[in-house]
Amino acid sequence: MEFADIFQSEAFKLYGIPLLICLARITDVTIGTMRIIFISKGMKYLAPFLGFFEICIWLMAITQVMENLTHIANFFAYALGYSIGNFLGIFIEGKLAIGTVVVRIITKKDSQALAAKLREGGHSVTVLDAEGNTGSVNVVFTVIKRSDVPKILPIILHYNPNAVYSIEDIRFISEHGLPSSEAKSKRNIINFLTRGIRK
Repeated sequence: MEFADIFQSEAFKLYGIPLLICLARITDVTIGTMRIIFISKGMKYLAPFLGFFEICIWLMAITQVMENLTHIANFFAYALGYSIGNFLGIFIEGKLAIGTVVVRIITKKDSQALAAKLREGGHSVTVLDAEGNTGSVNVVFTVIKRSDVPKILPIILHYNPNAVYSIEDIRFISEHGLPSSEAKSKRNIINFLTRGIRK
């Protein structure tokens, strides 16, 4: 059997095309999920770049579905690829840990040791006095890279094990709010992504 005949065989139409549709859908939905997350983080140059490849792959997948409407397996492959793609997109973005977050820590215990430890690690820290339901508390704010969250949480629990903390994504932060190394990294990323546009 010649190579071209493989694509015309019944076995390929029954198994090969659904597999290709599923793989294409996994790829384009993974890219699409990451693109939406990047849009929410204000990454206006990277998101359209991913969108181009997303729609190209989607068009290939939907074309195969429309050309083979008689095979129900193609519909299931399309739906399965969509579901897996959503999961993979979220999983990959979580592993990349792109972006910056603000950590808000509320503690009854004196927060000086915690604040000193965070500053020792190169993080900007702001401490406020506040009033809680049962008395005076300290509110500690620090802005960190998302990838640093696993390093910060043990520090919080070590110095203030009963502290209440929350972590929120930041869409934009001025360079004055970042430690010098993070501000430099941010400038490098922006320069890299905009270099091609300026040319």
